[in-house]
Amino acid sequence: MIEGCRIFMNNLKWWQKTAVYQIYPKSFMDTTGSGTGDIAGITQKLDYLQKLGIGAIWLTPIYPSPMVDNGYDISDYTAIDPRYGTMSDFEKLIAEADKRNIKIIMDLVYNHSSDQHKWFLESKSSRENPKSDWYIWRDAKPDGSAPTNWRGIFGGSAWEWCEERQQYYLHTFATQQPDLNWENPDVRQALYDAANFWLDKGVGGFRIDAIVYIKKPKDFVDGEPDSADGSSAIHDAIANTSGILDYLYEFKEKVFKGHDIFTVAEANAVKPEELKYWVGEQGAFDMLFEFSHSNVMFPTGEIWHSWKPFKLTTLKKALTASQTATAQNGWYPIYFENHDKPRCVNTFLPKGADPIKAAKAMATVLLTLRGTPFIYEGQELGMTNVAWDSIDKYNDISSHGQYEISLNDGFTPEQALEFVHLFSRDNARTPMQWSKEVNAGFTTAQPWLPVNENYLTVNVETEDLDKKSVLNYFRKLTNFREHNEILLNGNYEELLKDDERIYAFSRSTQGSKMYVLINFTLDEVSIQADFLNRANFVFGNYEGSDKRRLRPVEAVIYEETF
Repeated sequence: MIEGCRIFMNNLKWWQKTAVYQIYPKSFMDTTGSGTGDIAGITQKLDYLQKLGIGAIWLTPIYPSPMVDNGYDISDYTAIDPRYGTMSDFEKLIAEADKRNIKIIMDLVYNHSSDQHKWFLESKSSRENPKSDWYIWRDAKPDGSAPTNWRGIFGGSAWEWCEERQQYYLHTFATQQPDLNWENPDVRQALYDAANFWLDKGVGGFRIDAIVYIKKPKDFVDGEPDSADGSSAIHDAIANTSGILDYLYEFKEKVFKGHDIFTVAEANAVKPEELKYWVGEQGAFDMLFEFSHSNVMFPTGEIWHSWKPFKLTTLKKALTASQTATAQNGWYPIYFENHDKPRCVNTFLPKGADPIKAAKAMATVLLTLRGTPFIYEGQELGMTNVAWDSIDKYNDISSHGQYEISLNDGFTPEQALEFVHLFSRDNARTPMQWSKEVNAGFTTAQPWLPVNENYLTVNVETEDLDKKSVLNYFRKLTNFREHNEILLNGNYEELLKDDERIYAFSRSTQGSKMYVLINFTLDEVSIQADFLNRANFVFGNYEGSDKRRLRPVEAVIYEETF
């Protein structure tokens, strides 16, 4: 090993060297027979995650919630929802994870609360209540209509009328998720106190939800209509409003600073030139989830029926831009799946691709780019989308909202359902597939969401015994990355930039270079790559390799020393 590289590796923080595993607790493992996953189920599977090479677990919200948006509508920021267990269960999870050098990462949902939170119940009770301005309230227009034509993220007006106050309140997301008023310092302090409560419990960091929306513009005005109903996207009106960084720096100072944790913010609309203010030593967070690569099929916005097939060069350009933007400052959280996105093999690779090779191909990209890889539960098995035959079978609130948008914009019910098949968040939320047993070993009861029908072949028990499985490929790659100085901190350079079939890039340190090539098509592709002449094959998703060609959805890794 080159001495300089060893120093580089030692300078990396713990969360830069490991892989993060995102758990959707409701769908991970049920130990009580309720049909819903629980904290004890996560504790039970820690050995499985340790073997996978995981050093941190990000939990989507486990706080008390009416579950309108599956926990992202929080009614108490410092408690555990009884559906998931008790505070004692959570403390045991922290302790058992620590024994395995795994940190627990909490999800902070601070743009909005549930409309059942005690703060909102007080705020809506009257205009004289001490918490009257803890949320965003506005009078109606002279004709009684909503203050603006903004459309919420889940569809419909972003405003809801409140009889008690005779005013409208703002909700960027669901009606039952009123936006908090960050202009009020008491609101900010209450949120900081809640985050510090969890730090005192021993959590290893935070993922911060929808943070770009917390700062609202000074003036609320109608946007340019972009839908048949005359509404405009609220994202365009409020995302990343000037002055938001003042709040975020305060957040860092009062919560994050001085703790050996990591923070990663969900932050769409942050431009590359602004990144230095958001991440790194001088920024507000350690990492930033941005959506440019995951939204390549939505060039004109996130209305599902507006999707367009994407060119591979567009995807490559987005990934390279993120790699470049974080090369000197900050750190990149690499992901292709999460609880809000469909399964990556269905999204980024052609229909008809071999599902096992496709899942391994996406794993190769995920675990060889520079940054911290985020693996979403079931991704390591190659789990795929579902396609239920009725909108009524879908639980996801955004799926129902997008279905209605499609109908209102003139699409047939069949067409509207097809858009749901492609992009529903339920694609990622079907229960984890542990075995061939009934309900994939997830629960002994009726699961809260149907299990994907392919669980008989795509499951942990089966794949654990198969050396050629997606699961064992993930294990091999996470271990390879964790102990490889090139992949941990080597420079990134895109290769074959104009090729619409192959994504190729190199990772390099002084004296060594690694080449990664992935064929994103169903065709065999000839390659002209002189840079491979002196490189040796490391491994890939087929048996062996040929430097002159790539087979359908083939992924290969080569290494050269000099």
